[in-house]
Amino acid sequence: MSSQHVNWVIRAVLGLPALGMVSGVHAQEAPAQQQLQTVVISAMALNEDPDHIAAPFSLLSADELLQSSRATLGDTLNGIPGVHSDTFGGGSSRPVIRGQGAPRVKVLSDSASLLDASDISPDHAVTVEPMLIDRIEVLRGPATLLYGSGAIGGVVNVLDRKIPESLPEKSLSGTLAARAATVSDERAVALELTGRAGERLALHLEGAYRDAGDYRVPDWDEPRVDGSRARSANLGAGLSWVSDNGFLGLAYSYRNDDYGLPDHSHEYEGCHPHGSEIHCGEHEAEEEHDHDHEHAHEEFPVVDLVSKRVDLRGELRNPLAGIEKIRLRASHTDYRHDELEEDEISTTFLNKGVEGRIEVQHTPLGGWRGVAGLQYSDTKFSALGEEAFIPVTRSRGLGLFVVEHFQLEDAWHFEVGARQDWQKHRPQNDSRNRPAYSGSATSFSGAAIWEFAPDYHLTLSMTRSQRLPHAQELYARGVHLASNTYECGLVPHPLTCGGAENNAPLRKESSNNIGISLRRSAGSVTFDVGGYYNKSDNYIYARTLDQYEDFRLIKYTQHDASFRGLEGEITWQVTDRVAATVFGDTVRASLDGGGNLPRIPAARYGTRLQTSLGNAGAQLEYFHVNTQSDIADHELRTPGYDMLNLTVSYSAGERYTLYVRGSNLLDEQVWNHSSFLANVVPLPGRSLDLGVRLSF
Repeated sequence: MSSQHVNWVIRAVLGLPALGMVSGVHAQEAPAQQQLQTVVISAMALNEDPDHIAAPFSLLSADELLQSSRATLGDTLNGIPGVHSDTFGGGSSRPVIRGQGAPRVKVLSDSASLLDASDISPDHAVTVEPMLIDRIEVLRGPATLLYGSGAIGGVVNVLDRKIPESLPEKSLSGTLAARAATVSDERAVALELTGRAGERLALHLEGAYRDAGDYRVPDWDEPRVDGSRARSANLGAGLSWVSDNGFLGLAYSYRNDDYGLPDHSHEYEGCHPHGSEIHCGEHEAEEEHDHDHEHAHEEFPVVDLVSKRVDLRGELRNPLAGIEKIRLRASHTDYRHDELEEDEISTTFLNKGVEGRIEVQHTPLGGWRGVAGLQYSDTKFSALGEEAFIPVTRSRGLGLFVVEHFQLEDAWHFEVGARQDWQKHRPQNDSRNRPAYSGSATSFSGAAIWEFAPDYHLTLSMTRSQRLPHAQELYARGVHLASNTYECGLVPHPLTCGGAENNAPLRKESSNNIGISLRRSAGSVTFDVGGYYNKSDNYIYARTLDQYEDFRLIKYTQHDASFRGLEGEITWQVTDRVAATVFGDTVRASLDGGGNLPRIPAARYGTRLQTSLGNAGAQLEYFHVNTQSDIADHELRTPGYDMLNLTVSYSAGERYTLYVRGSNLLDEQVWNHSSFLANVVPLPGRSLDLGVRLSF
């Protein structure tokens, strides 16, 4: 559900954006009694009044991102109710939504897939620079149906300015932002420029650079986490032609990352499965050395990542009778990353592909407003070298979708949707001769919104979604040292591993979800709270069959599972200058017949106080994360912790904003249960961040 629908009033009082757990479907910069400005949600098929959108969603604006963004996308979103992070050192983290992560959570660039390798492994970075983002939209529930089976858990839509959609008012305008953080000695800077290149042409240039060392942790064997350093550089240019009824633009983006992989060790590279057991043999001098200390002094591997991307975006309004809008998104990505050990390439991951998406919105027909669309993708993924645990795979996908909205009087709104997907994976030049896979998936959604009193909305949503397997889930076989695993795919023995007793015919994963939410969008007390229940048949997950020390044998397995959870927040506008919020989320993910799914985040709850004085504002935030005791086989309990953050800022209109943020002020040792490095590598300790943004 939207996590901070309630912050409209707070943002107006403070004169600065609310931080941390932010969602806002409206934006305003004046007291609450003034008219609210509607914010368009780009990832929604229909951009109607946000109070009449059935899907739960959260929104982070550019101003909010300035003060709350981190080095990676997952860390930036961590804190929105229902959203956590799958962290892996300082250079990579992926979003986890309602307990589900990649490859069930899709990260989009203005509704187009990134086509990087972040859905393959947690140590593969999401190719997004938070300092160059204009807005982030997080979708859950029925709206994810629009983006296929890879978005069954949620959608993160990242919006940028690299392709202007309108002509700029000034001949040249831009922003310059800089930030520093003490916990990792981070230094970062970003510059954006937009100007006119002709009567109908708009040009955009952007760049960002970030450099951070190994981050500090409290009460640790070493003062800093070796291998957690990260550096990234981004460059982009876009040109668009703008008319009175639309635009068409093209952009080129270049990204280079260089970051370490903590807890990466070659002591397990000889491990291999014997049926459902893992065999690693004896380790030299095993009894004489503590493994944690031994790892701490190793030369940790480094990822050298390069992504080159071309985006085509366009929109045409009222082109024909009966058509309100045609929207086009297409991209080509050439992604490569090398994993270097002692300056030598050990493994190379490649992903090259194209994706196209077109949406057509029709004029109202008998009270129905709707969108129909088509999406196509064609990618080739390669893993070459020592850790080539997936064969070279060509993947093609086609999807057709439709969403319709109907209003019955003023109090009732209804929405229905459907999507049909076809997918094919074909291994190429595979020495194991693994078979091609082709399948189809059908999904439906429906929702009703009842405004039973002014500004009170009760929403009931239901989805029936099918999901097609990822190539890794099908074909994996081999050592994956980043996650300390030997992975076995779904394709049956002897083509894969894990023992014949763990093989089963491949079945279609299906999910039945119901959600209910209650929202009050105006008044001195506002709230957005709700719950959901998701029953998944033939759920695919990475099941641990056996473990040797820190190394695990994983078999992708299908089993019926259920997810149930609560999330939300309530805000009380105490005075014109003071607001108090309580928030929280919890998710329980279990296997039918007993047992738990792995890496499910623990319950989280907290409070936030905000105040302002003139152009200055402050926010004090405290939350507690419980100990995670609902663990899967071969998992360990993750201890809970308390988090205290304080932000002070000063803004001079749109000219500049200064802020100072203290994170983890209690200097707690924090362990992230959602991470593959849970109980192995802690998260950063206390940090002081300083940032500034200048606009001209």
